[in-house]
Amino acid sequence: MNRNDQDYVISKIRSAYTPKQKDSLYELRRLDAQVRRPAQVFSYIFGSISALIMGAGMSLVMTDIAAMLNIPHALPIGIAAGLVGMILAIINYPLHNAILNARKKKFAPAILAMSDKLSRGE
Repeated sequence: MNRNDQDYVISKIRSAYTPKQKDSLYELRRLDAQVRRPAQVFSYIFGSISALIMGAGMSLVMTDIAAMLNIPHALPIGIAAGLVGMILAIINYPLHNAILNARKKKFAPAILAMSDKLSRGE
């Protein structure tokens, strides 16, 4: 490991143990995360639920799990559940964008003002 790599590793470890200063750039990053995080959390949860629904439908159609659970007429139920899960998975991205755009609109004045202030060097 050459000297530059050592200096980088040392500074990275050192920065993990030094107290962080809450400057304007920190606040800008915090605001940006506050805008994006709710949309991401919603998308992860909604996407996981829709994938589970779609998978349950596929399991009913493709395996004999319906017979073990004593579910009569599993094919139409499985197809319906799979389609519902697929539709939910398809609308996940537009819902994510709608939530993100609404939050961007809400926080835009504060973020733009802070970024203008930072770009001017204040």
